[in-house]
Amino acid sequence: MQLTSLDWTVLGVYGVIAVAVGLYFTRRAGSDTNEFFLAGRSLPWWLVGTSMVATTFSTDTPNLVTDLVRNGGVSQNWLWWAYLITGMCTVFFYAKLWRRSGVFTDMGFYELRYSGKPAAFLRGFRALYLGVFFNVMIMATVTLAAIKIGGVLLGADKFTVVLVAGTVTALYSATSGLWGVVVTDLLLFAIALLGSVAAAYFALGHPDVGGLAGLIAHPEVSSRMSFLPDFSNWSATLAVFIVPIAVQWWSTWYPGAEPGGGGYAAQRMLAAKDEKQALQATLWFNVAHYAIRPWPWILVALASLIVYPSLDTIATAFPHLDPSIVRHDLAYPAMLVFVPHGLLGLVVASLAAAYMSTISTHLNWGSSYIVDDFYRRFISPDLGERAYVRVGRISTIFLVVLSAIVALWLENALQAFQILLQIGAGTGLVFLLRWFWWRINAWSEISAMVISFAVAVYFQFVHTRLGFEAWDPSLTLVAGVLITTVGWLTTTFLTQPADLETLEAFHAKIRPIGSGWRAVVGDVEWDSKDSVSAPLLGWFLGCVLVYGALFGTGMLLYGRPVAGSIALGVATAAATGMFRLLPRIQLMD
Repeated sequence: MQLTSLDWTVLGVYGVIAVAVGLYFTRRAGSDTNEFFLAGRSLPWWLVGTSMVATTFSTDTPNLVTDLVRNGGVSQNWLWWAYLITGMCTVFFYAKLWRRSGVFTDMGFYELRYSGKPAAFLRGFRALYLGVFFNVMIMATVTLAAIKIGGVLLGADKFTVVLVAGTVTALYSATSGLWGVVVTDLLLFAIALLGSVAAAYFALGHPDVGGLAGLIAHPEVSSRMSFLPDFSNWSATLAVFIVPIAVQWWSTWYPGAEPGGGGYAAQRMLAAKDEKQALQATLWFNVAHYAIRPWPWILVALASLIVYPSLDTIATAFPHLDPSIVRHDLAYPAMLVFVPHGLLGLVVASLAAAYMSTISTHLNWGSSYIVDDFYRRFISPDLGERAYVRVGRISTIFLVVLSAIVALWLENALQAFQILLQIGAGTGLVFLLRWFWWRINAWSEISAMVISFAVAVYFQFVHTRLGFEAWDPSLTLVAGVLITTVGWLTTTFLTQPADLETLEAFHAKIRPIGSGWRAVVGDVEWDSKDSVSAPLLGWFLGCVLVYGALFGTGMLLYGRPVAGSIALGVATAAATGMFRLLPRIQLMD
């Protein structure tokens, strides 16, 4: 299906506005690295939170959701729904701590919390490990989705899509800095949300689907609608529900859902005006990410089961596509061909918006690691601010090129998702505890990183070659978590903690709650607000709020108004209690 002149006009107007807004901030961003990477630490919560939502509203996310639904049903989404527990934990325990730390990037945390050469090594190595390797993998999955969308809707080959999409996004990312990224994200989020709703509306309107009633009654769909897996199938329940809820959320590191915050989420919290704004921004992000956005994608995925019941039907409908990329995640862009012209231009613009918001954030975030935590820290510590901004712009181009190369190698979004989960398996507990337990040191994190990577390499490339039967991804994840956790805990007790001066300075600056620092600072008198009970209750109520809203909306869509109303009522009650609780969360001005 090709776009008409009307579609191209809509798409062109969007492109001009988005790039113009980004380029407007070029001069401001070029003044120094604080403006380029942190927007002067002056962003309000609604702008910070919306930017985080827009970043995760990427082109690969609806493709991934479609892949999950088509392969195992709606309940498969627990693989990422479980990360809400991580997100709400960040809201009530870690957002204020990140803003309080005052570091330039979350990599700067290492030399604030740890001491000596191990801390410096960890900062530099992990900056490249995450800022380049992990970052490129994420951008590659997003670019892969753009390739599939461009192939279906525009008839463009993958090289053209990579060249055009990467060039446009790099243009304003490299010039406008974080100011341009977050302000543009506000526009991109609105367009992307509108486009996903339009896609769902016309997917339901397809003659073979017959609206919501026809969708729900169709035998291809009815068996895949459940929010929970079939508990009589123990292996599926273990992989889809039990492991994510019991293990995955606290144990695995994944960009955007890091235990304790981190990555671009930490960058946004560090860019907020103060601790209160950081907490509110992270709360808004989690509500919007998990409760507001998923259902349009899920409806399109369910409708695709009727229109394209198999991969062969997708391949037949789009014979010009490279057979290597015809996977179930391709069904989402395949459903977009039924959107009428004019609105199709808007939907394509929304997907372009999703792509640009995600890539621009990852470029700015990854570049901040390269510049501040590697280049300035270890290569050239005495250059002027404008010189570091120039290095940041060059590294942005480098990351775009590298991610494009990897994207041309990948085949589907789930492939990269599982690789990254396995690589980060077992490291999450370190990130949760390092703020609250003095004994963790730089070697704890180094060993966790090395062991988790070695385990991932073993299961991905060695295990079957030794003649062993391939394990289910959930079992390899649990094995990785167990091996890594035992490894880093053993390393912690066999090595020396950070020096006393560093520990005391960290505690005085951060003031972590709990008794995990008693061995260093003794019994400390706390403010009456400084307790564990209020954050714990807020964490619980936040999860009830979002899950209640998510499943209440789903029940209404499924034609179950009573159950849906009850779930939304529970969500409303949780929200009321949570907002009354917020003044009890200890914050510093």
